[in-house]
Amino acid sequence: MMRFFLSIILIILVSCGPNPTKLEDTFDLPLITQNERFRFAGEYDSLVNLNKEYYKKADKINFEDGKALCYINLAEVNVSLGNFPKAQFFFDDAKQILEQSDNNIHKAKFYNSYSRFISELKKNDKAFEYNEEAMNFIKNSGNSKLKNSILINIYLQQADYLIGKKQYDKALENLHKAGKLDESGRADCATADNYIYVYRNLDSTRAYLSKAYEKMNRQKRRDIITLYINTIMGEYYIANQQYDKAGEVLQQALEINKKTSRIFAGYTKYIYNDLRVVYEQKGETEKAYFYLKAYTEAKNQMNTSIQKTINQDMESFIKETKEASEKHENHMRWVVFVSLTTFLVLGVYAWRSIKLLREKRKILKKEAEELKNRINDNKQEEIMELAKNNDPEFLNRFKEIYPNFINTLLVINPDLENSELIFCAMLKLHFTSKEIALYTLVQHRSVQQKKYRIRKRLNIPKEIDTYHFFDDLI
Repeated sequence: MMRFFLSIILIILVSCGPNPTKLEDTFDLPLITQNERFRFAGEYDSLVNLNKEYYKKADKINFEDGKALCYINLAEVNVSLGNFPKAQFFFDDAKQILEQSDNNIHKAKFYNSYSRFISELKKNDKAFEYNEEAMNFIKNSGNSKLKNSILINIYLQQADYLIGKKQYDKALENLHKAGKLDESGRADCATADNYIYVYRNLDSTRAYLSKAYEKMNRQKRRDIITLYINTIMGEYYIANQQYDKAGEVLQQALEINKKTSRIFAGYTKYIYNDLRVVYEQKGETEKAYFYLKAYTEAKNQMNTSIQKTINQDMESFIKETKEASEKHENHMRWVVFVSLTTFLVLGVYAWRSIKLLREKRKILKKEAEELKNRINDNKQEEIMELAKNNDPEFLNRFKEIYPNFINTLLVINPDLENSELIFCAMLKLHFTSKEIALYTLVQHRSVQQKKYRIRKRLNIPKEIDTYHFFDDLI
């Protein structure tokens, strides 16, 4: 008997529910298209308002997947800003909804976006697994107007992971696949970037940058993609020792960055660093110092006023969605009560299900808070980045995290110079000789010689490995 009642209710719910095919045209496509336009243009306020509007629309028509798309869009913005706890909050809500969904396109978008988030937390192997999950969902999806745009992002993400794993040829295959689908120039630019730093092939770099510029000019773009193209073109000119041209396109990138920095706040420092290199190579030390200082400030400053505004907007959105959710739950309880008064057993079953979901939600919220606390402890990652960028602040920040390490070295040899202390700090962080050479812009042979001198200066016995020696120092 209960199965009969459940079947009736299921038929009613399905017949009253939204049409997935129709919603792709009227909800999914307009939302994602406008969201990406605002995101690439750096129009933060418009983006937040757009997702608020669509969230209310999804709630009104009882389209849970639509709410998940809004959560994913806001999570992506917070990832770009480095606001990881907020990103995790939105991803958790999206995941909870999509676990009940049978829409493979939506799931593919979620897992690829979440993959990027996890990679920002330096968990590259896990991020690659989520990217593969996204690829599986997109392969198992039917024909969709959204499919190509999501597939482009999956290919580009996968290429990044494969480069990290030094599987360069496979990475290039993914970049070419993305390029065949992409009309924005982003995939061509990523391919050019690959040819600069992986293959050291400036002819191929120029060819792909030309394709990217052609697409950019045809579409009259002036957004984050334009910023990306100009930055890579600047790095191409640096590699080609055309420093005047490099400075020109990087200044253009900086102008575009002023528009988009509210959403792509972390990108500024890369342009400043490239400009620093340009003026160092040109021998204009005053300008080089200016951009080094600007780079350091951009890296260490999270733009407090913007961050405060962002947090206020996000909290406002969270509050509104909670209120809408509670209102929706109350309404549904009343509908269930009126509709199922004659089906007492089924009503009890529904009540228990809701109770279990609430308990699960509390557990997920607690886990999210714990993850938030772990994410905030990012000092180790910060000093690693400072070291990689040969940042003057590296030693000071290192001393804050390892206060006794430097003191112990100076007890062993009080005559150690700052450059030697920095070198010891990098060894403490387990940078290889090749990495130290790359990040400090010296020859690999010079690093080996310096390592030998440090052993003598600190009286490290021959039978003890240098890294083990520094590991044992507190």
